[in-house]
Amino acid sequence: MLLDSTHRTFLSKQITKKSTRTPESAPEGAARKRRKIQHVTSPSPEPARTSYASRPLPVHKEEPKIGLEDIKNGESLSALRRMVSGDIEFSENQKLPGKYLSLDCEMVGVGIDGAESSLARVSLVNFYGAIQLDEFVRQRERVVDYRTQFSGIRESDMIKAKPFDDVQKHVADLLKDRILVGHAVFNDLKALLLSHPRPMIRDTQHYAGKHKVVKSKYVALRNLVKQELDITIQSGEHSSVTDARATMAVYRLHRKEWEKGNKPLKTKKRKRTDAQDEDNVDEANGKNAEKDKMSVFPGGGRKGVSSGMTTVIRRGSTSGSGEKTKWWKELAGSSKGSVRLPS
Repeated sequence: MLLDSTHRTFLSKQITKKSTRTPESAPEGAARKRRKIQHVTSPSPEPARTSYASRPLPVHKEEPKIGLEDIKNGESLSALRRMVSGDIEFSENQKLPGKYLSLDCEMVGVGIDGAESSLARVSLVNFYGAIQLDEFVRQRERVVDYRTQFSGIRESDMIKAKPFDDVQKHVADLLKDRILVGHAVFNDLKALLLSHPRPMIRDTQHYAGKHKVVKSKYVALRNLVKQELDITIQSGEHSSVTDARATMAVYRLHRKEWEKGNKPLKTKKRKRTDAQDEDNVDEANGKNAEKDKMSVFPGGGRKGVSSGMTTVIRRGSTSGSGEKTKWWKELAGSSKGSVRLPS
């Protein structure tokens, strides 16, 4: 009897514990149990969907938000930075040369101890940073120092190099009637043995000093780019393509301000200049014709020159020699000489 009462008491306690469990706790426990089972028995090797390491981030999260702090003088700083790094895709229209071209060159060392600089690479990019020309130049002299740590040029690059004359002509054709952008660009033009109309040159080094963008009059390109775009270039080997893009980015950033003092260029200006030159030539020719007209001898022709229609009479010499010449055998000529008839 004692055993039965003890057993009955134990069973009543167990029933009481089961009855005190709330209905809401059962699903929670079941759900917790199911999650545990799924975690243990899941055969899929893929990580959980909440992990961003297994999939690329959305595009709008990778790109910085464009706000007022990203816009400067109407240009997006982030877009200009991507242009300098080459991380941009161009449309078909953006690949065309356009109105503006940015030039940059790299040199190698020739001569004694490689002290003399020789043009080795030329790059041209347009307003959007699309490459219009990027050529290595064949060297006429032995290269003593490739200056790879600065120029980025190696001996292997010379295998595909082109003659200087071909590169020079290509550059000249591209620059014709276009605005040239560059940093200390006269050094590049000097290396190419080319000239360009000064009104069509935009030198970022000159304009940055003129408009007080920097304190230095001859600021280095890397310092100007760091200040204006907050990016670092030329930290190691240089690239003429990157430098040309960086120069164009700086120009685009200040283009509106820098162009205020420049007269607008028209595409037909060159033709009008040529027409004026032709007028000047015609005017000069007219003056010469008038001068020649004044020197015409009465009766036609020029003084001392036979027109071929009359007989030229030569008076005898005053020397008193009295020697007669057969004047009819010698015909008077022009300043180029006379003509003699055979005897």
